[in-house]
Amino acid sequence: MQRSEPDSGDSPTVLLLAGEASGDHHGAGVARALRRRLPNARLLGLGGPLMQREGVELLAGLDELAVMGFAEIVGRLEFFRDLERRITSLVWSTDLVIAIDYPGFNMRIARVAHDAGRPVLYYIAPKVWASRPGRAKRLAAVTDRVAVIFPFEVEILEAAGATVDYVGNPLLDRPDDVVDAATFHETWGLDPARPILAILPGSRKQEIERHLGLFLQAVDLVRRSRPDVQPVISRAATLPRALYRDVGCPVVDDTRALLRHARAGLVKSGTSTLEAALEGTPFVVAYRMSPLSWQIVKRVLRVKNVSLANLVAGADIVPELLQDDAVPEGLAEALSPLLDDESPEHRKQVDGLSKIRGLLGTPGASERVAELGIGLLQLRA
Repeated sequence: MQRSEPDSGDSPTVLLLAGEASGDHHGAGVARALRRRLPNARLLGLGGPLMQREGVELLAGLDELAVMGFAEIVGRLEFFRDLERRITSLVWSTDLVIAIDYPGFNMRIARVAHDAGRPVLYYIAPKVWASRPGRAKRLAAVTDRVAVIFPFEVEILEAAGATVDYVGNPLLDRPDDVVDAATFHETWGLDPARPILAILPGSRKQEIERHLGLFLQAVDLVRRSRPDVQPVISRAATLPRALYRDVGCPVVDDTRALLRHARAGLVKSGTSTLEAALEGTPFVVAYRMSPLSWQIVKRVLRVKNVSLANLVAGADIVPELLQDDAVPEGLAEALSPLLDDESPEHRKQVDGLSKIRGLLGTPGASERVAELGIGLLQLRA
């Protein structure tokens, strides 16, 4: 049966697909930029509260979408199959698909949209430089444009045949509206005379379950030699406070201010490592996943480092302790010297982190992505 082409005119339908907290943040920026340029556009898709506030009609939320690891996905297969069927049916009435990260799901939708003749813009490309080199060619085959947020990705994806634009990193788009140290300490009941150790265990429930207890054990070891240190936990806005019950230390909602005013941090691998780097806060990276997922990752991992801070810098700036190496004793040993702002380890890391901002270019990522999307709509009109 022949499907009819939608008449986009000045009221296009744009499908935005994000599946994690970071994608919700980046998707919200793109949605805001699109609404400024196309006020009559209909925006729908997957995401979280930030995208919803920018006018995106959500078909599923982050609490349903955010799963971590290969093994964990198995128990949610039926949900994702049903969701994929729903999104696939919508593709036919869509004028543009903007996939935001979340590659396991979004790559399949991109294929469907491409086969249906709908333009596809992929924002925050799958990490083909880390694993699965064949995915780069598949990405090139199912997209019209790929908007990347790290400069080193351009050459890799162009070699695979993709049309690639470096749009800058969306973290640079944030206004510098961080509260000062005095206000931060007063707001959260902290002692300004004691150094803060920022604890960032993750933005997904499964990450909290795997990291929070481990991180707190490491903190206990650190405080044996540094009883003056006050650990402070960052809570992602998408997670319930109940997950942090009885942790024995303050839990704050302002991650950026926490990082800026902390002496050092213990950070799970992911976007938060780049956030810490941009705030100039020395930190240790850690990550754990299920044993099955780790065995799969080890076989496909193609890079020496996993921290975005190290990858962008092209150097070993921050310590990385992954899976079996992520134990309380090892984390505490790596953290302790960073809490002394006169130590060689602290000073060396601060110097290395200071170079990262310059490597990321200039602000304006969301606007550039919206501009690319509008260009694809105009080509199709």
